[in-house]
Amino acid sequence: MTHPFSLFAESYETERLKTLSVWAEFRDDELAFRPAPLARTPHEHMVHQCVSEQGWMIRMLGIDIGRPELPPVEDRLSFLRHYDEVSRLRREVLDAKEPEWFGEPTTFFDVPRTRAWVLTRRLVHSAHHRAQLTVYLRLLDRPLYSTYGPTADTGGLFQHQAPVIYRYPSAEALLEAEAAGGGAWPDLPGPGPRAPTERP
Repeated sequence: MTHPFSLFAESYETERLKTLSVWAEFRDDELAFRPAPLARTPHEHMVHQCVSEQGWMIRMLGIDIGRPELPPVEDRLSFLRHYDEVSRLRREVLDAKEPEWFGEPTTFFDVPRTRAWVLTRRLVHSAHHRAQLTVYLRLLDRPLYSTYGPTADTGGLFQHQAPVIYRYPSAEALLEAEAAGGGAWPDLPGPGPRAPTERP
């Protein structure tokens, strides 16, 4: 069923793939990387994403898919498989909701809000932490593939016709490749002779 609130299920689907894609760029031996004393490691970010999202979904939105909040083994591939499963199931629940459900009241911690409001905050909360991890990848000298658009690695600025390049076309392709030891790293063109920012 498609309705104006279908944008939440559709957005959640793309956001979960973006999260999996960023997680997959880390190597197993980089999960303990801590760029500053008070910063989370990639491993701790994965834990927080799983625990936080499950808490919001159950307590604020009433979406309980009956899965544990964390994988039984906390390694990179297990986190990828676990988050793929739980986020896919949550997306299916969101897909089935009637339009009225999104406008109904709930509690955001101790503040009354609508479910649509909470879902919006959930999406941006996840994007916030995912962006922190892309900074980690920069510090580790790893290439950055697209999340919302071009990066300096994929060609620089949109106004310079820089392309959007994803490492994987789907969650299924990502999991299959990572389970086999890691997929290909498509070549990225970089910004060329033009500056990758508006203020060179």
